[in-house]
Parts: sequence; structure tokens; C-alpha cells
Amino acid sequence: MTDAAPVSFYDEIGGHEVFVRLVHYFYEGVATDEVLIPMYPAHDLDGAEERLTMFLEQYWGGPNTYSQRRGHPRLRMRHAAFHVNPDARDRWLSHMRDAMDRLQLAPLHDATLWDYLQRAAHSLVNTFEPTPTPKETS
Repeated sequence: MTDAAPVSFYDEIGGHEVFVRLVHYFYEGVATDEVLIPMYPAHDLDGAEERLTMFLEQYWGGPNTYSQRRGHPRLRMRHAAFHVNPDARDRWLSHMRDAMDRLQLAPLHDATLWDYLQRAAHSLVNTFEPTPTPKETS
């Protein structure tokens, strides 16, 4: 028998560097998405990257920096102010799928992470109203 602690999913897939890459690749897509980018405060994609990285790391068994800095995740509450309809959800998932494909995780790790991300994205849908169009300026 050994006293070795179980290895977390965070450690199994490569730890901090893998999550940093995943989230960076994801936000490369978000930065060019006309539906998602307006949901982010101007010039705060770096902050968003840091927050999502910390959240995912903590969720998957890495450091609990997210909770230390921001408290309980409360994902639904934190996203309630945003227009998260099925179109926004699907765009989010598309960018995340592209990011995951770039990582080339082992099939079981890919399936595990993707399952969670799909469930999380579906849970954050808070409206079925179409995406608002930007007001035209004259």
C-alpha cells in the first residue's frame, strides 16, 4: 500500500500551463466574435482570461486561487447580467471546442473536460430572446 495522494485531473492533463493555453486559445476566438465580445468590459480580456483560468484550475483540482480572490464562483449569478441565449452558448462552445482541439488532450481527458464545459454552458443560458442588435448611431 502507498500513501500517495490521488492525482487530480488538473495534474493529469498538465496543470497550470495547459489551462493557461486552453483559456488563451479560447479568448483568441472570443476576441473576434461579434456576439460574445460585447459581453466583456472594454480592454478586459486579460482579466477574463485570468479569471477563467483560475476557475477551471480550481474546479479540476488545482490551486484554490479563484475562491481566495473572488469568493464562491456563483456562475449563474455572475452571468445573470449578460444576454446568454442559445446562440451565445453555441458560440462559446464553438470557441472552446476549437481551443480544446488545439491542446490535443488524451481522448478520455478531452471527453471529460468537454462534458463539463457543455453542461456548464447549457446551465448558463438565461434567455431565449434573440441576440440584440447594436443600436445604430447617427
